[in-house]
Amino acid sequence: MISTDQKGPLMQFVLDPPRGVAPVRLGMTLDETVAAVSAWGAPRVYPADAVRDFDLVSAEYDGIGFQAALERDHLVTAVTVWGPDEDEDPDVQVLLDGLDVFRTPADEILAHAARKGWHVNNDDPRAPYIPGVTLAFTRDTSQEVPRNENGLPIHFTSVLVADEKYREN
Repeated sequence: MISTDQKGPLMQFVLDPPRGVAPVRLGMTLDETVAAVSAWGAPRVYPADAVRDFDLVSAEYDGIGFQAALERDHLVTAVTVWGPDEDEDPDVQVLLDGLDVFRTPADEILAHAARKGWHVNNDDPRAPYIPGVTLAFTRDTSQEVPRNENGLPIHFTSVLVADEKYREN
């Protein structure tokens, strides 16, 4: 989706749990996934191997990393989006209900999810997730970024969107 603001065109990746992250939807085939992200440049395709038992399609758009995992029946089962490096400010937003996941403090994103009635599992504050939707976030990074009083990055560094049964597999 493209919208405009004061700076000009702005790309938006809208998280749509548990359906995917446009332009990639859960259940797509490898060919459909490659076609969906090819407008950004040639994606990398990593076939399943001895280390990883699923195919992976990896692409990047203006500093935002994008990966689709094709597991069961060689169909997309999860999409992971990585935020930009700290020194980058891409013209991209990764949105969950209008909140920019990589620019809004992580605690605000989790509070929003709780207000929606979603159960937030925060047993590991570095990797909270919302079962049943499925949304999983990470706050791990080796970069020098602003951190809260517990030493965690203030903002999420990645987000995964998958189907409701993803954590069961």
